[in-house]
This record gives sequence, structure tokens and C-alpha cells, in this order.
Amino acid sequence: MGYLGRRIGKSADTGNSTADGTGAGILDLFAHGYFQRQGNVFNAPTAGSALVATGGVISDYTDPGPGTVYRAHIFTSTGTFDVTTAASGTFPNNVEYLVVAGGAGGGTNHGGGGGAGGLRTNLSGHPLAGSSVSISVGPYSVTVGSGGAGSSSNAAKGSNGTSSSIAFPSTILADGGGGGGSDTPGGSPQGAGASGGSGGGGAGNGGGPGGTGNQPGAFSPAEGTNGGTGVGGAGNMGGGGGGAGGAGNPSTSGSGAGGPGVQVAIAGPAPATTGVGALNPGPGQYQWFAGGGGGGDQSGAAGSGGVGGGGAGGLDPSPGTSGTYSTGSGGGGSGSQTGGNGGSGIVVVRYQIGQLTATAKATGGAISFSGGQTIHQFLSSGTFTITNPGLTSVDYLVVAGGGAGGSAGAGAGGGGAGGFRTGTGLPVSSAPGSYSITVGAGGNGPTTQAYNGNLNPGSNSVFSTITSTGGGGGSGGPNAGASGGSGGGGNGGYSSSSGAGNTPPVSPPQGNPGGNGAARGVPEAYGGGGGGGAGGPGGTDPTNGGTGGNGSSSSISGISSTYAGGGGGGSFNATGGSGGPGGAGSGGPGSGNPGNPGTNAVSSTGSGGGGGGGWSSGGAGGNGGSGIVIIAYPS
Repeated sequence: MGYLGRRIGKSADTGNSTADGTGAGILDLFAHGYFQRQGNVFNAPTAGSALVATGGVISDYTDPGPGTVYRAHIFTSTGTFDVTTAASGTFPNNVEYLVVAGGAGGGTNHGGGGGAGGLRTNLSGHPLAGSSVSISVGPYSVTVGSGGAGSSSNAAKGSNGTSSSIAFPSTILADGGGGGGSDTPGGSPQGAGASGGSGGGGAGNGGGPGGTGNQPGAFSPAEGTNGGTGVGGAGNMGGGGGGAGGAGNPSTSGSGAGGPGVQVAIAGPAPATTGVGALNPGPGQYQWFAGGGGGGDQSGAAGSGGVGGGGAGGLDPSPGTSGTYSTGSGGGGSGSQTGGNGGSGIVVVRYQIGQLTATAKATGGAISFSGGQTIHQFLSSGTFTITNPGLTSVDYLVVAGGGAGGSAGAGAGGGGAGGFRTGTGLPVSSAPGSYSITVGAGGNGPTTQAYNGNLNPGSNSVFSTITSTGGGGGSGGPNAGASGGSGGGGNGGYSSSSGAGNTPPVSPPQGNPGGNGAARGVPEAYGGGGGGGAGGPGGTDPTNGGTGGNGSSSSISGISSTYAGGGGGGSFNATGGSGGPGGAGSGGPGSGNPGNPGTNAVSSTGSGGGGGGGWSSGGAGGNGGSGIVIIAYPS
């Protein structure tokens, strides 16, 4: 069944809505001769009018059963759900929600898998549905929790995820997942999984117990489950982290698998064309969330991640796999390296806007209508399938994941932005043409100092013949910043050079170089170079961190938004550089040792993370922002 409606534009910096679309789209109008227009939805005058709100990325769609038309607001970063007009007549002021907290990081050294972030919903008919919510005119703050970092030290569990919430009259809160336990000889308390929305798995060796789920909120229905117990002795097998749909598995013949997540089909129809949440390969459907991370193993078989985006455990000497972003899933425990990071959370709000049908010329992504254009927005990987043989060309924006900032090595470089490529009139195959869409993840910010540069790149985004290259990671040591769509910044303490942009070269260029690290001098300031952006190179500052390069704007979504800014450079003993416009992270300030972290870039912008400030411990690099793919054509 087709989608319809419009996208109310998302600010690349905050995730908030900023303007209203104007196009009516393709509508099968009611048989009556008079209609009330409300955005792109037409209703009979006796039916009243639907609730009107802004915020996030908007997907309008028709339920294939009763033909009810819904509007879903999808938040992958913190913002505001702002109700400007209450519903009237037969339209309800009730809303349905999905709130998923950030998943936790996995433990190290045969560590336990990270627990999934708490999941709360009131979607009608769902097994975990809570009470109905009625709202009125006004702004409602939305907080989207970040994933916890995987552990790289036996002395620490994986970090818990952070909570997500929406401030309805009665706030809906989901608790961050509990970190996976880390192995320490003798069974240190760090071997136990931490409690959280879902509990982390226990580490092997000491046989750490799993953490408790549904904590500390103790909600009913429960927001999550317990982690699995680790097993010591031969094998040293970590337990799986708990998921929203089931507990983490204990270690048996191999490390425990992560507990399963659940499907909450609130953002649109559930087949593989939707592109929101993780894919469950079994039924071939998206919108699965909050899977637990798998446990790490010494010599047997590492645990698989729970369906819903959980990261797989690592088999010695492999690290754990990170949970999928915007699913709230846990990271996998490691074999002997760093545990996987937890996936960031998500918030979705939907409500009824009509009983209407619409026909688009293709399926895939969050579909909307604006200014006479049909727009498909992919926030995660999916499939674009042409259903109308009249569609022979499209306009596109393909933004890759941004690079991570370097960790503190006397002022680390900012991460380079993901490649930014846009164009019009790209030929496509006539129906039934099908294209796999890849949306690149942002680079994970390194949590420990490494003198080889911490060059953690973003991943490529791909549509048809268009490939945008992931942003280069910022330098945390003597190596140069990495090259990529845009280049990472150089390190200040080592005066290292920046990474090149537009790598590999395309025309027009997809990005710019980063800034060089400042030359060492007295006083010891050492500013790291800013990461390059789609709209300009990263900066160099002899004292403070260099500013990130500017992003580039695009109006393909129906409103002008900015993407792909470069991350700001960190400073050894002064102020960190600001991130470039487009959602980039800022560099960490410095005051010697310990350091200060750079900030993360905003999801779905392809911007670079900020470089760490100061020296050694504490100066972690910021994560790069995930990319985005947008396809548009005349309605």
C-alpha cells in the first residue's frame, strides 16, 4: 500500500521541524465536491480536522487493512514534537508512541553482550502496549539516548546506554541498556553484567551473572529483560545481553546469543522497503528494535546478536560488533579486544490524519510529498523499487557516514564529513526496477589513546551508480588524518597533516580536506585540525582546536537542510574548535591530563565527530553521524 503526505523539514543541527511542505501530491479525492485542505490531506467537512504537529522526519502512510491514514514523526536525534493544532470532529487527539533508549556497550576479554535499551510503546494490539495518551496544543521535548561505549579495560564493564523520553503530560521514559561484564581473573565484580532497560551479559572466566532488566523504572509492561550468565573454565564464554523480546542466553557450548528484540510497526508498513529499524531476515521485514548483544568467546563460538540490531560477540582475538544505530540494540562482547558499542535509540510518534489512499511511483524509505515532488528518505539501508513504468529518472542526495574524531593525543583532529553527492535526472530502470540502498554508519569514536592516529572512518552510502565515500577519521597521534569523502584533521601535539578530501575523486567534488594540526610551540597549546566538510576545508588554529569545515545545503527533501559538516579539532590546553554547520561534533577542550571528549555528530547528517582534547585518559573522539539517502521525482 502506498505512502502519502509530506515531509515537514528536519533541521540538520537539531532534528526539529522547521517548515511546512506545500505540494498536494497524488490523491484519490472523496466523491463529494467540497474538501477541507489540511497540508496534503483532504477530509470531508463533517469529519472535522486532524491533529497538526511538527518535528522529526515525517512519514505519511496508509494501513493496508482498514485504509486508515497515519502520520509518523521519526526522531533519530533529540528534538521537539510540537502540536500546533488540536484535532476536531471524529479525529482523535490520541497518539501512539515508540520510545527506545540507547543500547549498552559490550564487555572486553570474553565479555558479556550489552543489554538493549528499554523499549516502551502503546501501539494498539502490541503485546507490550501501555496506556493510551491524549495530548493538547504545545511543544513536547523528545530526547533520543546514545549508545554506550564498549569496554577496552578489564577494570570496567561496557558503558550503559542513555535514556530516551518524550515529555507528554505523563512523561514516557525508557532506561538505557546495562553494560556487558568484563573478564578479570578471580571474578572481579566487573564480570557481572550491569542492570538497565535490559541487563548486560555476564563475562566468562569468573562466571559473571547477567544484569537485571526493567531497571530502574520497573515499568509494566516491562521495558526489557535480564542478561545471560557467563561461564568460566575451558572456553571462557560471555553471556548474551537481554533484549526487549527475551532474555540474553547463558553460555553453554558457546557464548550466549543476545536476547531478541521486538517488531513495532509504527513508522509505516513493515516489509523490507520501509527502512526504519533493523531488518529481521526471517520474515524480510524492518522495524525490529532493541536486540541484545552477543557474548564474546575465548575458543568456541561467539554469540550472535539478538534480532533487532544486536551486535555479534567476538571470538578471540576479535572485537565485538556494534549494535545497529537508531535501534537501541546492545553491542557484542569481545574475544580479547574492545567490546562493540551500543546502538543509539529512537522515538516515533504517530496519529491518524484521514481515511485516504495514494499512489506513488515507487516504494522504499519514508515517503512524503512536497512542492509537486514525491520524496523517499532513507535513514537506514533498504530498497527502492519502481512500480510505475513512467518513472525513468530521479533526483538524488547521497551522503555517507561521517568520520570519528581522534582520541586525545595533545589535541586530536576532527572527523571528516561523509561524501556529499547530489544531482538531477539520474536514469533509472523502468518498473519493476529495484535498487538496494546503503546508508553508511558514522565512525565510532575511539575511547582510548592510540598513537597510530585512531583513524576511524565513516562508511559509504550507495544508490545505483552513485557512491559517496565515508569521511576520514581524525588523527590522535603522529599519523596524518585519514582521507575520505572529506578528510580528517591532523593532530596538534604531533603537528600531523590532514587527510585529503574527494577521495576517490568525483566531479563535482564530494568533499574537502581537513585542517593540519598546529605546530608545536610555547606555551603548549597544540590545536588539532578541523575535519573537512562538504562545503569547505577544515581549519587550523595554533592555540584552540581548528573549526570544522562547512557543510552543504540541499532542498531535495522539500526544505533547505544542511548536511556533512566537519568535526571540530580538540585542543591540548585551550578551547576546542566548533563543528562545521550541518550537525558536526565540536572538539574537546584541554587542560593537560586528563583529557575531555569531543562531541558526537547528529545522526542522519553525515557530519564528522569532534576530536578529543587534552592528553591521554578521558579525551575520547566523538562519533561521526550516520548518512542519509534521499530520492525525489515529480508526483
